[in-house]
Amino acid sequence: MELEQRVGKKRGYKIRKNFLRNWQLYVFLAPVLLYFFIFHYVPMYGVQIAFKDYFANLGILGSPWVWFEHFERFFDSYYFWRLLKNTIILNAYNLILFPLPIIFALSLNELRNGPFKKWSQTLTYAPHFISVVVVVGMLVAFLDPNTGIINHLIRWLGMDPIPFLTSPDWFRHVYVWSGQWQSLGWGTIIYLAALAGVNPELHEAAKVDGASRFQRIMRINLPSIMPTIVILFILNIGNFMQIGFEKVLLMQNNLNSETSDIIQTFVYETGILEGQYSFAAAIGLFESAINIVLLITVNQIARKVSENSLW
Repeated sequence: MELEQRVGKKRGYKIRKNFLRNWQLYVFLAPVLLYFFIFHYVPMYGVQIAFKDYFANLGILGSPWVWFEHFERFFDSYYFWRLLKNTIILNAYNLILFPLPIIFALSLNELRNGPFKKWSQTLTYAPHFISVVVVVGMLVAFLDPNTGIINHLIRWLGMDPIPFLTSPDWFRHVYVWSGQWQSLGWGTIIYLAALAGVNPELHEAAKVDGASRFQRIMRINLPSIMPTIVILFILNIGNFMQIGFEKVLLMQNNLNSETSDIIQTFVYETGILEGQYSFAAAIGLFESAINIVLLITVNQIARKVSENSLW
């Protein structure tokens, strides 16, 4: 007993000593911890409404428990499979294009013309700062079947205009590729920063051995940034089901709803517009549960395959 008390006192002394020695670092860390505690952990208290029949006048504690009734209602609904399919396909489409920023970063890194490289970076970074509302407005203006410049060009080539924004077949392509245009340049920043840390002596040694530029990219640059690629890929998987619904909602209409209906827009409609808070919370919790399972699974696979992971 006395030995345990001594060990406990010694451990407490080390913690206090470490805190006093590095108190500035803890002060810098405190706002971040407070932010996550207040805005990310405290709101978890409200998750229980997914298992209740919530009424605003009764409050969270006063509302009756219904347990998994809302989940069963969602799983048994006729729109469940359509929402799930559209969400998975749209996110998988985005995930397939995950290598594009990597390829673009490797290409920019090889440019030796300084002014052209800066111009290219500025040109590709700029769309990131355009509002989603403005981007959708641009899509409507450019892709309009009657007045859009794209359809004017299609007519000039002797073809019929294409209803890009009202066709279910075109919705996913327009959504994903416009998103790539907006985020491609910004997504290369982390990879360019990782490439800046590659030891130039490795390239010099490879040149002496007669390696071509492509070989140096594949054997030096790509392996050097592979840990960064793995971490970002895991983070993308962690948000697999949570595609940005604002853009989908702005692009959605009755004609393309066959492919544009996703889980997040449905949560918005049922929770905010229809006031079915418990039902919407249950759907959102289901979506988050899938993300957690995917994140843990992919992280474990990455740790075994590449020895790079989040934890």
